[in-house]
Amino acid sequence: MAFQKLSLKGRALRLLAQREHSRAELASKLARHVEEDDDLEAVLHDLQAKGFIDEARVAESLVHRRAARLGTQRLVQELRGKGLSEDLVRAQAAQLRETEEERARAVWRQRFGTPAATPQERARQMRFLAARGFSGDTVRRVLRGAPDGDGQ
Repeated sequence: MAFQKLSLKGRALRLLAQREHSRAELASKLARHVEEDDDLEAVLHDLQAKGFIDEARVAESLVHRRAARLGTQRLVQELRGKGLSEDLVRAQAAQLRETEEERARAVWRQRFGTPAATPQERARQMRFLAARGFSGDTVRRVLRGAPDGDGQ
């Protein structure tokens, strides 16, 4: 069977079949495959017009996949890295802040489960949560409420 070269649109559809991609991500991934007679912008515009590229779906997909393990700050950074609009990023951030403490508590419980016995261990737990993008206030509330594991 002969190997047939994929068109830009074919490559884009293959990428979109794997997961949601933003327009900026697709442009970056497809740029190296552009040939003389290809019009990458036209392909991307066509896919977006037909609903194959949708910023809101990209954001929802990322949040759905990653929110259980990461804090708002880290997720906002990832959303911006995908080239999504600032309005969409702000809206997602507002929603994420509502559940941040609950998510941080779940991450802490899964990783540690017991309160820190020493200041060094407490600092390690704080660094762990901060590295995952949870705010300082959230981290302090989670560790303050750690002994009972039930909130504030």
